[in-house]
Amino acid sequence: MDSPSALDPPAEAAGPSAPLLVECVGLRKTFGGVVALNDADFNAIAGEVHALVGENGAGKSTLIKAIGGRIRPDAGTIRIKGQAQALGAPEDGHALGIRTVFQELTLLGGMTVAENLLIGREPRGRLGFIHRRRMGEEAEALLARMGIEHIDPLALVEETSLAERQIVEIVRAINNRPDILLLDEPTSSLVEREVNWLYGQIEELRKRDTCIIFTSHRWHEIRNVADRITVFRAGRHVGTFEDIDESEAITLMTGKRVSTLYPAVPPLPARDAALEAKGLRGGRLNGVDLTLHKGEILGVGGLAGHGHRELFFSLFGAERTSGGEILVGGKPVRLASPRQATRRGIDIALVPEDRKTEGLFLGMSIRNNMTLSVLGRISSAGVLNFGAERRVAEEMARRLGVRMQGLRHPVGSLSGGNQQKVLIGRWLLMEPRILLLYDITRGVDVATKHELYELVSRLAGQGHSILLYSSDAEELAHLPHRVLVMREGRIARELAGPDMTAESIVSAAVRDTAQS
Repeated sequence: MDSPSALDPPAEAAGPSAPLLVECVGLRKTFGGVVALNDADFNAIAGEVHALVGENGAGKSTLIKAIGGRIRPDAGTIRIKGQAQALGAPEDGHALGIRTVFQELTLLGGMTVAENLLIGREPRGRLGFIHRRRMGEEAEALLARMGIEHIDPLALVEETSLAERQIVEIVRAINNRPDILLLDEPTSSLVEREVNWLYGQIEELRKRDTCIIFTSHRWHEIRNVADRITVFRAGRHVGTFEDIDESEAITLMTGKRVSTLYPAVPPLPARDAALEAKGLRGGRLNGVDLTLHKGEILGVGGLAGHGHRELFFSLFGAERTSGGEILVGGKPVRLASPRQATRRGIDIALVPEDRKTEGLFLGMSIRNNMTLSVLGRISSAGVLNFGAERRVAEEMARRLGVRMQGLRHPVGSLSGGNQQKVLIGRWLLMEPRILLLYDITRGVDVATKHELYELVSRLAGQGHSILLYSSDAEELAHLPHRVLVMREGRIARELAGPDMTAESIVSAAVRDTAQS
């Protein structure tokens, strides 16, 4: 199909020919003064993979929650398999064959993987007691049937990685053999190999005529698996398409033209070292050597579990090392805590992977969250200057384009992309020389991703040194000056120039052995 013209709107897909499994008509939902769904329409058929795209706050997740019974619309009709339904709880959806996997995980951290997988379906003995050994065996067999061998069914969920928890969520939902599977950002914490695993599961479900409705902010995923794409904007259905290119979709989501998703990589100044690691060891680190230059964007990639997180947290003083050396500006430094990393003369800041649990205080205001890094600067004799706090927060929110009702509102009320801007803004107020950015576009819509890409490029152009991890190989292929691929706790390969492609990054990550 030809791409839509730059001047004309893309042609919408013809109406579905197969029977509708899901039909939403005129849905409306408000939360306080915020309109989440505004006379929204949507439909999906058996055996199709239907993508929902739009900015954070466009209504995608609200629509999925309404279909799954998590929330009740204020107005409108939801028909499941041709019958109007009043879905008031997830159990109502379960009874109709609807299962949901959310980006915000619903697993119980203090229980094992097996207990979470089989909750409500536990194997029991003759007296009705749960049979623990059989539970572990059944969970292990379930994971194996779905090609998962690296997750211990007896491990506590709170001790597993974010990606492993997401996989357990997906396995649990698929194991219920749903007729309708709702996937809300299921790949946001997964790397390429795990995303490919999910593709395979989706294909098997499609063969069983399961209707799959999913949201994603990774356009290549949408392009690879979606039969139809529906664009939402400001709580409304904008259009449904069988084929639409990324720039046109962003235009429909935002009302703005985007000429290119990735900005030009800024020129690299003199190659002076800003941050160095020499033989860094500890945890999963197995002798990491790297040099980040002043004004450089240095990408870090590879499969999950090979030491990326430990590297970033060690460089921020949040994890202890057992060997090796860290240098800032050519001088050895001891980083035993984040406080030491952020002090003047070192000036390292970290934006972590999970902003909700590792970065933000969701119940606190946007203003309080943003100014945490500069409390000493806006206080006198231990007394906070509220006027100064408001001014610096307002200026940073304006600079980063944070969309909000006001600085006094809880940061947890913001969309994922705007939460990420608040967290980045906190550290920019500190004026760091070195920024450690760990998967900052995870769970962020494509339009906000473009803003973050521009910000990263602009910061490097201003002289900041940026170490950037991403689980998205396309990002790593376009944003940094160089990419280091980690494997087995070491740097397996360095890529630059024409060799720096998404394919070469993935290929380097899956090789059998790391190279010195």
